[in-house]
Amino acid sequence: MTAAEEKPLTVHYEPLSPLDASFLALESRTTHMHVGAIAIFEVGPLARGAGIDIDLIKMHVASKLGMIPRYRQRLARVPVDGKPVWVDDEHFNLDYHVRHSSLPRPGSTDQLKQLAGRLMSQALDREKPLWEMYVIEGIEDDKFALVSKVHHSMIDGVAGVDLMAVLLSLMPSDEIDEAEPYEPRPVPNGTELFVRETSRRITSAVASVANVTSLLGEVEGMRDDVIHRLRAVGASLSSGWLIPTGKTPINGEIGPNRSFDWLDLSLDDVKFVKNQLGGSVNDVLLATVAGGVRDFLLAERGFSEDDLAKLDYRAMAPVSVRTQDQRGAMGNQVAMWLVTLPVGVQDPVDRVQHVRKQTIHLKKTNQALGASTIVQTATGAPATLVSLGARLAANVRPFNLTVTNVPGPQFPLYLLGSRLLATYPLVPLWQSHGVGVALFSYDGTVHWGFNGDFDLMADLPAFAASMDSAFSQMLKCAENVAESGTESDDDDADETPNQGPAPKKRPPMGTR
Repeated sequence: MTAAEEKPLTVHYEPLSPLDASFLALESRTTHMHVGAIAIFEVGPLARGAGIDIDLIKMHVASKLGMIPRYRQRLARVPVDGKPVWVDDEHFNLDYHVRHSSLPRPGSTDQLKQLAGRLMSQALDREKPLWEMYVIEGIEDDKFALVSKVHHSMIDGVAGVDLMAVLLSLMPSDEIDEAEPYEPRPVPNGTELFVRETSRRITSAVASVANVTSLLGEVEGMRDDVIHRLRAVGASLSSGWLIPTGKTPINGEIGPNRSFDWLDLSLDDVKFVKNQLGGSVNDVLLATVAGGVRDFLLAERGFSEDDLAKLDYRAMAPVSVRTQDQRGAMGNQVAMWLVTLPVGVQDPVDRVQHVRKQTIHLKKTNQALGASTIVQTATGAPATLVSLGARLAANVRPFNLTVTNVPGPQFPLYLLGSRLLATYPLVPLWQSHGVGVALFSYDGTVHWGFNGDFDLMADLPAFAASMDSAFSQMLKCAENVAESGTESDDDDADETPNQGPAPKKRPPMGTR
């Protein structure tokens, strides 16, 4: 008797959370909801002739897929209500997802940016697992790149840091584990899926009632938690989620095509500014975005100081609500802050203080909890209503751009024997958003990734240059404060983990 005969295989599926499902609902022909990154490596021992050993990289990826099962799952839909679920892909093919390409040698960084923009312009195929990875060789100075795309319904930025460790290691190595055999679990047919999901929801509802009955002795604590959540929800809604923000020339109708650019800043420089001007690393970076948008609108879009003074310009900043025991788990555990960026403020020091006051208020009123609670209330809603609600929220346009900041490891990482030099992240564009900003700190550098609509932001390099200029202004102010001997009254903890204590004296000037 075979093992299969001894223990019949049962069908398997996994429901998506309301937040993960909302990222599917938000996607359209012009708003791709995949996150991504352009990671640049030294070729090192992965060289094979004049190119890259793509077979070795594929073997390495295959050996790790057992640790990230979502990468071999596809979407299915529950009949009647259309809710999405994950099921194992019985036709999974690694060659479809890991692709090999080359720039004309010697490929420049500008050519790599152009290629990345074209790749990010293409939506992921929903009939297959929602990720792709491109190995790009032929880059000048003996380098190659990995351009990755993963649908936002699968992963968030902070989880992405953990998943990066699946392929990367602390030391160079040529050892590759043997890949475990992939045996997809049977997929339920439409009738089975409808019956099982209906049963699961009824069981969940009954369990909730039973839990309430068994917890009658803890009503006081439950009441306090509900009151706390309601206050957080009220604070989150009153922060501007229901009010349209100001309109700018970089907020308008977008198309499906994308362009990509990047910028490097020294993390020591950022910490120096934080120490001299106050706030946290995240405050300094948000203030830099405010200054960069300000400079760009003045220099490239014909805005005046009066225009900027009247402009209500908001950024949506994702905040992780992932607990320690959820680290590395697939799916999104994020909430959203709304931060008004002080684009009308001329003084860089005042911009930092303006942002700092806002983030202190956001933390005190626990608006991340409020936003996540609002999303959780969507549990049980039909997929059509979730989709309609998501699109209505997007049409309100409560913010002008997304700014996401993810702290990474401050030591070198390796893909087999090749050292990772830089990682430039990509955040998707929402409806009417011409540009999105994503930051990732790694090995002493803050790497900025700018995802722009190809038409609305045809001058994306000028936008990146404006960010560099805005930070240079802020750094100069910090140097003046240091020379005057004035210390900041900063009592905030540094919000970026894994970076150690910030230096008290001026570090050597980094290369930007």
